[in-house]
Amino acid sequence: MSLLEDLNWRHAVKAYDPTKKVSEKDLYTILEAARLAPTSSGLQPFRVIVVENQELKEKMVQGALNPEVMRDSSHVLVFAAWDHYSNEKIDKVYDHHTDVRELPRGRFGSYTDKIKEMYNAQTPEQHFAHTARQTYISLGLAMAQAAELKIDSTPAEGFSNEVVDQILGLKELGLKSVSLLYLGYRDEEKDWLSTMKKVRVPMEEFIIKK
Repeated sequence: MSLLEDLNWRHAVKAYDPTKKVSEKDLYTILEAARLAPTSSGLQPFRVIVVENQELKEKMVQGALNPEVMRDSSHVLVFAAWDHYSNEKIDKVYDHHTDVRELPRGRFGSYTDKIKEMYNAQTPEQHFAHTARQTYISLGLAMAQAAELKIDSTPAEGFSNEVVDQILGLKELGLKSVSLLYLGYRDEEKDWLSTMKKVRVPMEEFIIKK
C-alpha cells in the first residue's frame, strides 16, 4: 500500500483488544521510525519511553482521559522532551556526531557556539516549548510507520503530565512528558470509530495558495 492509503486506513482507535500484542520486531520498527525523525540542529532533544508493563499502565491511568484505551493497549509510548538546553547536552550530541562521522571533535564548534549563545539567552520555559515541539515530528512518523504495519495507534494529550512524570521518574532524567501514543490492535466490536468514514477538511479549503 502507498503512504496515503496507510494514512486513510488509520484512525485514532477508541478501543483496543487487550489480548493482542505488538511483536518486538514491529515495535522496534516503529521506534526506529521515531528515532530517525528530523530535529532542530540534529539535537534530538527528547526521548521515547516504552511502557508495556501492565502494573505501570494501571498506575498511569489515574490521570488518563481515556483510561480503558491506555489500559488495553499493547504498548504506551511516552514522548518526553528535555526540560532545558545546556552547553553540556549540546556538546555531548555533537561529540557523538563527529565520532560517528570520524571527524575531529569540535569540527562544528562555530555552529554550536552560536546555538549555545541563543539558548543561553532564553529561559528554561522557552527551552521546553521548543524541545516539546520537536517530539511531534517523531510522533507523526511513528504513527505512519505503525499504519504501514497495520498496527493501530492513538495519539493522546489527554492525560496528567504530573502523574506520568512522577510514575516514570522523568524529572530525574531531565525530561517532561509531552504526548502519548497508544499502540495495539482495535477491538472491532467496541471501536465505534472504525466503521465511520474518515473526515478531514476538503483539500480546496485546507490548502491556501498565494
